[in-house]
Amino acid sequence: MTILYLLGIRIFHILVIIISPFNQKAKLWLNGRKKIFRKLNDQISKNEKVVWFHCASLGEFEQGRPVIEAFKEKYSDYKILLTFYSPSGYEIRKDYEFADYICYLPIDTPSNAKKFVKIVNPKMVFFIKYEFWYFFLREINKKNIPLYLVSGIFRKNQRFFKKGAVKSRKMLTWFTHFFVQNEESKRLLQSIRIEPVTITGDTRFDRVYTITQKAKDLPLVEKFSSNNKVLVAGSTWKPDEDLLIRYYNENSKDLKLVIAPHEIHKENIERIINSVKNKKVVKYSEATLDNIKNASVLIIDGIGFLSSVYRYGTIAYIGGGFGKGIHNILEAATFGLPILFGPNHLKFKEALELKKQEGAISISNYSELEASLNNFLINEKQAFKSGGICSNYVKENTGATKRILNLIYF
Repeated sequence: MTILYLLGIRIFHILVIIISPFNQKAKLWLNGRKKIFRKLNDQISKNEKVVWFHCASLGEFEQGRPVIEAFKEKYSDYKILLTFYSPSGYEIRKDYEFADYICYLPIDTPSNAKKFVKIVNPKMVFFIKYEFWYFFLREINKKNIPLYLVSGIFRKNQRFFKKGAVKSRKMLTWFTHFFVQNEESKRLLQSIRIEPVTITGDTRFDRVYTITQKAKDLPLVEKFSSNNKVLVAGSTWKPDEDLLIRYYNENSKDLKLVIAPHEIHKENIERIINSVKNKKVVKYSEATLDNIKNASVLIIDGIGFLSSVYRYGTIAYIGGGFGKGIHNILEAATFGLPILFGPNHLKFKEALELKKQEGAISISNYSELEASLNNFLINEKQAFKSGGICSNYVKENTGATKRILNLIYF
């Protein structure tokens, strides 16, 4: 099985090389891994105490971020190494101020794992949520380095819980402790005799709650939203945008619209602008205090500040629910906005719980979107109640980061 796994890694690497001239993400994935060992050798001195955090991509980084920052505050004499598997994480957070070293994770081979761990010589390792790289985990275990999984979540259809999954289960025994999000994850791990498990919750709640305390002031968005009802649509895709813009074109009245699309390339932004009828549209990158005050639609064509945009909203719509799955709803919830999202949300615990508590509504088509938005806009008491449910939900679920730091040991 190990041979097959290694063969799969090699084949995947070859495929990335083949498609990299035609695929930007593949090119970044490949080029970002060049000369990693030389760079780390040059940067990390042998007498430094390094703690290594690994995140698959941007979403996992947001879950690990509260732990990284709290760890850095508590143990200021330690250096932080942050690794990413995906370009969508590394390219956006390669200048993250709380990490001393940031790089891609080399491909998972025995020689790479041995060389990487030898150079870094981490005193402690944190993997965030998931990603179980066999040879890296094995090497960490060989060196008796404390290894933790943060905000882990397990489901019964994962390979660990299937018959004959000896090698996969072996990896789990190499972890010092699992900090999981829910009771089901703990029960599943214990069903295969993995005992060092603690339910600490989801660290994203700590992250988004901190956002409300440190949210950026955005004068242009404040000017745009002043004394108006504002629908903030975050991380949207075309199916979301088609429904939202149809609603806006037919029901705009006193409503203003902020769209922060997931894809911010020029062609997509122009498509969105051209679909808005008889209303002034401004791109954030071109907005001024003069031209934004009379705009009806604001397109966020940059990254890194959507979480602060929600503070200026009245209602939030979270995109992705007509595709692979909804994006982060907690960033909107923490500001006390009632939330709408599409049908593909069943894997997201916070979405299901906020629906049950009536802080959020799922929609499957245009008529449901129209009815839900009209209800929130007309019935302000209901909108306020639903928003309060969302903000309280975030507050009630904070504390995971503190619980984790209290349980780790060198």
